[in-house]
Amino acid sequence: MTITIRNLTDADRNSWKSLWQDYLTFYETKLPEEVTDHTWSRLMLSGQDPNGLCAVTKDGNTVGIVHYLFHRTTWAVGDYCYLQDLFVAAEARGTGTGRALIEAVYAAAAVVGASQVYWLTQHFNKTARQLYDRIGTETSFMKYTHKLR
Repeated sequence: MTITIRNLTDADRNSWKSLWQDYLTFYETKLPEEVTDHTWSRLMLSGQDPNGLCAVTKDGNTVGIVHYLFHRTTWAVGDYCYLQDLFVAAEARGTGTGRALIEAVYAAAAVVGASQVYWLTQHFNKTARQLYDRIGTETSFMKYTHKLR
């Protein structure tokens, strides 16, 4: 499968939203429409976090999305890049699309001098973890959260 990785544009709203909903379904979660709309509007703000890329086939079908953001850290001089969301449509899995999206985030992080890219996944996401184990390093950290709202 030949794909092109590019920035999301206003014209991608419907295809992005479809993949976004599939991503949420995969992780067995739902978000209010207000959050989805707000996320999209943030992705359309040029030069501000979060950033969004998409994977498009030569036929013009959007088959993958990735969102990432930069933040300062006390552990390095360069910012860290958090790859927050990654989703590839079922028909494009195993074609290198996920790797291409991640490598595009690596490239964007390198441009701004980030010192590392990191991401989280759930332990049961075995298909994605096969890729992640080849292109990243698993850490021993566990995630904790405390919701404020």
